[in-house]
Amino acid sequence: MTITTPGLGTPPRAAEARPHPRRDGNGSSERPRPRGRSTLTLSLLLVAALAFAVALAGCGQSAQDKAKGQVCSARADINKQLQYLKGLTITTATATGVQNSLKAIGSDLKKIKDAQPQLDSQRKQQVQSANQEFSATLQAVASNIGQNLSISNVGAQLKSAVQQLAHAYQTALAPISCS
Repeated sequence: MTITTPGLGTPPRAAEARPHPRRDGNGSSERPRPRGRSTLTLSLLLVAALAFAVALAGCGQSAQDKAKGQVCSARADINKQLQYLKGLTITTATATGVQNSLKAIGSDLKKIKDAQPQLDSQRKQQVQSANQEFSATLQAVASNIGQNLSISNVGAQLKSAVQQLAHAYQTALAPISCS
């Protein structure tokens, strides 16, 4: 005997309580996809993408690109040192400060010289002649700074030396392309 409650109808039969074999638990009527083939394809694509990414990351910069970066970095630091020297006055300039700045410029010139062999022939020639020109001016300025120093002319001598270096930078090193 079956008991029915008004408004609720009859209890579901056992066959109706189970989902249809073609339906998933959410009522979708699509057939389940075979997992083996699509999972394998997706896995292969992920492995290939990962291998490609690792290959790109491993390449890095060429020696020529590194040398160009070294030249440009040194050139920028020389400019920074020259701006510092230009900003000095007779009251703010110290012998140590000027010496440190000139040493930094010398170090930058050495970095440029060390990078030259890795550059392409045209850039190598341009950088080499610019480096030689600026180095010669730096040596001349450095040797002249210590001569005939007196309280009255030290400021003028320093200003003249910095102007010579700035001009040498503009004519020799500034034209080197870093873009």
